[in-house]
Amino acid sequence: MSRNDLSSAPSSSAAPPARILLVTGLSGAGKSTALRTFEDMGWETVDNLPLSLLERLILTPPSSVAAYKGRPLALGIDSRTRGFTVEAFLKGVEQLRQHHSQPIDILFLDCSDSELMRRFDTTRRRHPLALDRPMEDGISEERAFLAPVREIADFLIDTTTTSSHSLQSELRQQFASENSVAPNVSILSFGFSRGIPRNCDLLFDMRFLQNPYWEEALRPLTGLDPEIAAYIEQDPSFLPAVTKIKDLLLFLLPRYIETGKSYIVIAFACTGGRHRSVYVAEWIAARLRQAHFSLTITHRDLKLPLLESQSNRIRAGKAYQGG
Repeated sequence: MSRNDLSSAPSSSAAPPARILLVTGLSGAGKSTALRTFEDMGWETVDNLPLSLLERLILTPPSSVAAYKGRPLALGIDSRTRGFTVEAFLKGVEQLRQHHSQPIDILFLDCSDSELMRRFDTTRRRHPLALDRPMEDGISEERAFLAPVREIADFLIDTTTTSSHSLQSELRQQFASENSVAPNVSILSFGFSRGIPRNCDLLFDMRFLQNPYWEEALRPLTGLDPEIAAYIEQDPSFLPAVTKIKDLLLFLLPRYIETGKSYIVIAFACTGGRHRSVYVAEWIAARLRQAHFSLTITHRDLKLPLLESQSNRIRAGKAYQGG
């Protein structure tokens, strides 16, 4: 990267990246997984950008969307990158550190030869440096080629015995910060009479609770009304059940987060989706917020009319739980 490249870069008063991480290493060692993990954590990511364009990218204003401003930046660079040589890479890193105040670090992903061969064999992909040669020749050449980069790396992760999920967890532990994007936790209430949503991670059936629907004065109300809350809380099963559900969620949610899960949907159901499921969803949501979880809550069937088939069954006098 020459000074001509630097001087031709656009200037910008926009917020620069909070941090710059150059992600490199051996082909097959997990760079793609690492970049996806950084993106899920709220980083901006770019893969295989030519070295001559690094400075220009850093100085280019981010998206006008507020969420993109000042985000940390992870750049994927390896032996396939156009214009890549170890000398150019090391010189470029030195220039970046001289001209930018934010941290600029190198993450190197390593892996044993035997495990790399197994991974390429499993995926049936060719090694980028061994298109017309044995795979082990390409791996050996790339290892020797990148050895100087490995020596100066700020972070080194050996993925030989590391699964994709374990690598994600390790990266989150090392690089998660206040810039990281928290998982989207959604609380959903619905009625079985209108079908089960397809995207539920956890589903709790509330039909064991006493049903306000069968109280004529309560029937027009919903789980958002205090009269419904009082009625449901009178059920001896209510407090033990929701307390156990709350404790289970407080145990599970951090573990979902550790695995890198971006969306978590917790559903509560009754028959019609207007009374029991709505109130329990609100009760659980309040306790999760007290535990500092950020979430959204949706009552799918709260304002929908009673289904005709449901009305017919009720008029027929069958023992049908309608709320």
